[in-house]
Amino acid sequence: MAISRRAIFTLALSVLSMLPFAAEAQQTAKKAASSSTGSNQKPIRIAVMQFSHETVTFLPYETTTNDFIYEGSPARGEALLESSPNGYIGGFVKVAREHANVELVGIESPLGSKKGSGSGWITKEAFDHFVDNMIKDLKAQGPFDGAYLSLHGAMGVKDVAKPEAVIARRVREAIGPKAYIVGTFDPHGNEDDEFLKYANLAFTIKYYPHYDGSLQGERAARTLIRSIRGDYKPTTATRKPPIITASVLQWTGASPWMDLVQRALVWEARSPDVYVNFYYGFAFADVVDAGMTFQVMTNGDPELANKIADDMANTAWRLREQLVSGTKVYSMTEGVKLAKEAIAKGKTPFVLADHSDRSGAATWLLKQVIDQKLSKTLIGTVADNDVIEELRKKGVKVGDKFDMMVGGKLDESAGDPVRVVGTVNTVSGGLGRRGSAASSQLWVSVKFGDGNVLIISPYLHQNTDPEDFMNLGINIKDFKGFAIKSRVHFRRGYDDNGFAPTILLVEPDQPFLGTVRLEGLKYQHLKLNTFYPYNKSIVYPAKK
Repeated sequence: MAISRRAIFTLALSVLSMLPFAAEAQQTAKKAASSSTGSNQKPIRIAVMQFSHETVTFLPYETTTNDFIYEGSPARGEALLESSPNGYIGGFVKVAREHANVELVGIESPLGSKKGSGSGWITKEAFDHFVDNMIKDLKAQGPFDGAYLSLHGAMGVKDVAKPEAVIARRVREAIGPKAYIVGTFDPHGNEDDEFLKYANLAFTIKYYPHYDGSLQGERAARTLIRSIRGDYKPTTATRKPPIITASVLQWTGASPWMDLVQRALVWEARSPDVYVNFYYGFAFADVVDAGMTFQVMTNGDPELANKIADDMANTAWRLREQLVSGTKVYSMTEGVKLAKEAIAKGKTPFVLADHSDRSGAATWLLKQVIDQKLSKTLIGTVADNDVIEELRKKGVKVGDKFDMMVGGKLDESAGDPVRVVGTVNTVSGGLGRRGSAASSQLWVSVKFGDGNVLIISPYLHQNTDPEDFMNLGINIKDFKGFAIKSRVHFRRGYDDNGFAPTILLVEPDQPFLGTVRLEGLKYQHLKLNTFYPYNKSIVYPAKK
């Protein structure tokens, strides 16, 4: 028996109504039903751009134009559209191309910095260089009905306040007042309402570790296309409760951070066409718009947008004490001692996660591993580009004797160089995606002590999965534990899956760079006394 297309869509809607996020799914199905194949839709053109960087402004070196230029970067056309298949851009491209008569145009854009997130202020020259080129290409390939900006939110540029908003303003000037602009962001963005003065929409990852980048890209594409075709009228509200926290405290796998994510999801589930952004903030960028932010988007309903924004901000304020005090952090000395106890008790593998090392060069944890004679530990990694270059010049190979001072040197936060004596264990490229800057870097591992292995990389590496080390030729089953540089991202491969029964967050005795003790940092633009917990007399919401 033949079934009509209308009957199929009626059945689909009834099934979708029983699923989570039914409101969003029903809207998509209704649009599909009304447009049939979409062949009657007016063609639209969307420009796709990227400029993303999480800037640690306290690092003693700048991020320059050259840091964004390498084989494959900047990218344009299909190369840009295919540059992040599992991330924001991948999700955006996937959903946009599911719609009829939608053309995507990849605008020349820089990909990630060669130094990763372990780099300081972006120079104004670098920022202007890439934004100017983006705008030039945008104008050359126009006109456009919309633009998608893959951003971060915690970019810090010398002498440029709120750079993501500047990008949105310049794109708006280039494509005109009638086009729609959407951005996607990292939850560690330092954002306020400035971006949305020029853009229409924003979508932010909710989870930390960052699991839902592709999903937010999908939402961005779907809602942008609906807006262009008149089915969605973006209406936004923004709130900034005066709360600031270090990144390591912001794990959404446990309360109270989990509770705020869940509250945002509930609002999205109960109200059609509602989207809630939760920016945790990034305290290691000394910028004027740092701190926690909530943004809410509705389909032409300002009253609802403001109601939800107030609810989210007020809920965060009620939870403020738990938000800043719910995570245990150990000193390096205590953490390594507890790791030895974990070995004795058979609670391995353990993880020693140095959340505070923003340069990658810090040796505090390596020194304690050596001093306390911790055994069968993989240290991944200590960053030392000078050592890497010296080994490259020598033609390093597996089996070579190794006796060098490693790490430190960069500034006081990195500690002193540590002497490592052993044998070269592996020589390989980095752990980046094929074609990325990291994939072409030289990485060297050294076996030393009682079954320990140190991986030396040219730049900071945040390991998120022990399986990644297998790509370097290292068998992770040879180790009782892992000493890594990571905030929360490591929980993806070490904690959420039950891999490591012992998790130990550690930082040096001194409040360096990525510390939870933000009062130890020398802020110039951000005023700590305007945030909880550094001013506990703040009243929020402020009395009118």
